[in-house]
Amino acid sequence: MPDSRPNRPVVLVTGASSGLGLATATLLAANGYRVYGTTRRGSAATARDRGAPTLLKLDVQDDASARRCVNEVLQTEGRLDILINNAGYFLGGALEETSIAEARDQFDTNFFGVVRMIQAVLPHMRSRRCGQILIVGSMAGLVSVPFAGFYAASKFALEGLAESLRHELRPLGIRVVLLEPGFFRSGMTEATRRTTRRISEYDSAREGALGYMARSQQNGVEPATLARAILKVLSNPRPRLRYRLGPDARLLPLLKSALPQSLFEWGTRRAMRLGND
Repeated sequence: MPDSRPNRPVVLVTGASSGLGLATATLLAANGYRVYGTTRRGSAATARDRGAPTLLKLDVQDDASARRCVNEVLQTEGRLDILINNAGYFLGGALEETSIAEARDQFDTNFFGVVRMIQAVLPHMRSRRCGQILIVGSMAGLVSVPFAGFYAASKFALEGLAESLRHELRPLGIRVVLLEPGFFRSGMTEATRRTTRRISEYDSAREGALGYMARSQQNGVEPATLARAILKVLSNPRPRLRYRLGPDARLLPLLKSALPQSLFEWGTRRAMRLGND
């Protein structure tokens, strides 16, 4: 039966089985939101009387799965107020090592997965003339990541998508917000996929760069800290388009714009042990 308590916003968080998605879903549920999270591993509904999020099965690479997930929330609650697009993964490897199939899979999750979910919720939000869509991008959508070119490209693509979509949906009363987190303890290190092909000439630089990113994630901001920032964004009646979450997400883009390009590139190569100039 539809929920009769209109003061409790209904939220759908994709990729909520771990990391930032889990932290966000848990925090929102604890603060009175009616929260549904998603996982690829199947339904694992939790007891809602404890204020915990309910987990639903979702494969963001499948159109029908996206529609089923959204329809399940609508059938249960009668409405969906907020969509938080968080599902994604990190693909590591040089461009030459990456097959077209691997590159497509990266985009199918990180970019087109977001598109599928937005298209699934928009008819409902548009009919109600209200709603909010949050897209979890990345600092890698602002400062490209060596040996993760397709991951960075998918996040750069979300930057353009969000900017365009915000203009399209504003007259319909639907707000669009782009979140740009930096390194945080997301569990993405363990979930990182590596390209099948390995070319020996890239070994040293590749491992240096991916090792740097793994260490930065392990030493990064706790997901709960970023979840609190997301809760603050949701409570803002006039949110900005972009929110950079974490000190590195705020600092590195500023350095990229302020420093000479050659100096910024030198610093990147040195930090990631990419070899001599």
